[in-house]
Amino acid sequence: MHFLSEDLEEYIEQHSENEPELLAQLNKETYQKILLPRMLSGRFQGRVLSMLSKLIRPINILEIGTYTGYSALCLCEGMQENGILHTIDIKEELVDFQRKYFDKSRWGKQIFQHLGEAVNIIPTLNFKFDLVFIDADKDNYINYFHLILPRMNKGGIILSDNVLWSGKVVQTLEPNDLSTKILLEYNQILKNDNRVETVLLPIRDGLTVSRVL
Repeated sequence: MHFLSEDLEEYIEQHSENEPELLAQLNKETYQKILLPRMLSGRFQGRVLSMLSKLIRPINILEIGTYTGYSALCLCEGMQENGILHTIDIKEELVDFQRKYFDKSRWGKQIFQHLGEAVNIIPTLNFKFDLVFIDADKDNYINYFHLILPRMNKGGIILSDNVLWSGKVVQTLEPNDLSTKILLEYNQILKNDNRVETVLLPIRDGLTVSRVL
C-alpha cells in the first residue's frame, strides 16, 4: 500500500542519499531471482536504517528477519569498528545468497547468520544490544519484544517494521486476521510500556522507533 503518491515517493528518493552500488546489485538480484521481492527494505527505507544506525553508532546489532541481507548491510553502515551484527532467519535457501553479499561488503566477518526460530535463538545470545531491527513474522512481534527488552542496553533502539500493515491497522478487523490483531496489540504495548519511548513513522509500511529508558 502506498501511503504517499508514487510521484512523492520518487521525489523523496531523489532527494535522499544515494543507494550504495553493492546494495543496488543486491536489490536487482533479489528482484530477478527471489520470491516476494517486495519484502526487501529497498532504497529509501534502507537509507533511513543507515542514517539511524549512524546516529546510534551501535556495537551490537540484532536483526530478526534477514531475507536477502539488504537491511543488515544498511544497519552495518553505522556500526562501530569493533561491532557485530547477528541476523536470524528461517529460510535455509537464502543463507548462501545472504553470505555472498555479506562477504562482498567490508563487514563480512562481523555478520553472524543464525538459521531457525528467533524465539529459540534470542535466549542463547548472551550479550546486550544497542540496536535491534524486527522484521519477521508479525505473529511473534510481541514475543520478540519481551525477549529483546531485557537484552537491550539503556538508550538502545528497537526498530519495528511493517507496523501499519498496509493500512489494515485503521480498517475494520477481520475475525480471522491474526497478524493485524497482534500488530494492533503490539503497537499499543509500545505506546504504553514505560520502559520505552516510541514514535511511529509513516515510512514505507510503517517503522516504529522505540528507545529503551
